[in-house]
Amino acid sequence: MKTASLKEIKTELESLPPATLLELCIKVSKFKKENKELLTYLLFGAQDERVYIASVREMLDELFLTVNKSQLYFAKKTIRKIVRTANRYIKYSNQKTTEPDLLLHICKKINELNLQLHKNTALQNIYNSQIKKIRKAIVLMHEEEQYDYLKMLEEL
Repeated sequence: MKTASLKEIKTELESLPPATLLELCIKVSKFKKENKELLTYLLFGAQDERVYIASVREMLDELFLTVNKSQLYFAKKTIRKIVRTANRYIKYSNQKTTEPDLLLHICKKINELNLQLHKNTALQNIYNSQIKKIRKAIVLMHEEEQYDYLKMLEEL
């Protein structure tokens, strides 16, 4: 089966009654966790981005509690999982401040773990790549917002 283009899907969705649209949304949300997460964001989180960011931060904080600090190998695996999770939630938001906000939070939490990043190049690379992503996201923002985020980045 050939997948329809976005334009074709949009045209078809416009012609459907609301009850059918509801059924389709529910059906789509059953197939992948990401679809359900995206629908949750669009329905409940998109109206107040601050609350959304706070809830994602809480979830990330819980994940940081599971980091095994005794062995850097396991710490690296958990931190990679945390970064993947954060990137998934960043992808749902269309606001420019969400990405640097969450990535700065991750970097602060990594610093709080007191891991010896210089002893493990993989951990150091993860940390440095987050800093690079933050810098790229800051460049895309308004000048007034850039100043605040650059200040937070310097504190790291």
